[in-house]
Amino acid sequence: MKRHIRPYSEVKKLMAERARECRNPFDYTLPEEALRVLDQLDTYEYEPWATAWMAAAAPHEERAREAEQRGDRAAARGAYMLAYGYYRVARYPCMNSPSKRDAYRKSQDMFMKAGRYMDPPVERVEMPFKGRPGEGSASIGLARIARSDRPLPVVVAWGGIDSFKEERRIEPFLQRGFSGLTIDMPGVADAPLPGSEDAERMWDAVLDWIAAQPALDSKRVVLWGGSTGGYWAAKVAHTHRDRVAAVLEQGGAIHYAFQPEWIEHAQHGEYPFELAETLACAFGGAGFDYWLERAPKLSLLEQGVLDQPCAPMLCVNGLHDSVFPIADQYLLLEHGGPKSARFYDAGHMGHTSRTMSDMLEWVEETLSRV
Repeated sequence: MKRHIRPYSEVKKLMAERARECRNPFDYTLPEEALRVLDQLDTYEYEPWATAWMAAAAPHEERAREAEQRGDRAAARGAYMLAYGYYRVARYPCMNSPSKRDAYRKSQDMFMKAGRYMDPPVERVEMPFKGRPGEGSASIGLARIARSDRPLPVVVAWGGIDSFKEERRIEPFLQRGFSGLTIDMPGVADAPLPGSEDAERMWDAVLDWIAAQPALDSKRVVLWGGSTGGYWAAKVAHTHRDRVAAVLEQGGAIHYAFQPEWIEHAQHGEYPFELAETLACAFGGAGFDYWLERAPKLSLLEQGVLDQPCAPMLCVNGLHDSVFPIADQYLLLEHGGPKSARFYDAGHMGHTSRTMSDMLEWVEETLSRV
């Protein structure tokens, strides 16, 4: 199968559309600044890309320090989030070079400094993980635990191959009386193990940690996985069904996304960089050919997962998703027990003005029956 390599002109066009609308990965950048950096670049090769965006972050980092020195918490938070935003783009979509790894650590530093001024504040937590030789000993999370005189329900959120725990926006849940925990899916950022056919083991550590927290209600745990993270949400909904109350599976790969025909098709879709190569990175390898060979083994249909009982699950996506096919969502509905679903006239993950409120309403209705 012929590998498709996008020219920078095509990548720039797709990224510029996102930058103008402050969409992933430009949620915390200024459109005019981001467009200027895109114009200055003529390649998305790893090192030049990271260097250019790190340079854009530096002035905002300096302004954040100055704001802190004069005691302006709001200005410090805003400037740190902008610095974080540019460092985030620098490491996007994954940490596959020395400069991109440096950029990710800088983005984490900026996010944690901004997180001191959030309500509730961001706390880095280490959840002991009993891994195999060569795997990490802890799953790292970012917790935001609200003050309450009773244990609160908790949403555990994670993204996909390019959206890490720092990027998961759980404020809508916090505003509804939840506490929150954001984590990295296997194979990205600080996850203790790469993606594999049994990497759902990582959620043992997460759920054990929640159960040990007096401020969290372990009977009202909500899981929310987006994009490739939706794959893990669907799987954990089955493998850990007795430990979670509700699962949001948003735009995940299930079976068809792992087949050669779709892999080639998706290289030309809405994902701005090279999708197969970035997926390969999250699953312990490198390159288009690696992903082509490895991907079919990840099918939840072929693994026999889909016909097992599962926790209450809402399947969400856009009808026109060109990253992972909507057919994968239909497959979820065709197997196992009945599930809820909401599909939108949109692209990957079904982002619309009402998607978040629909998910929140489903979660609250589901938890009311616990």
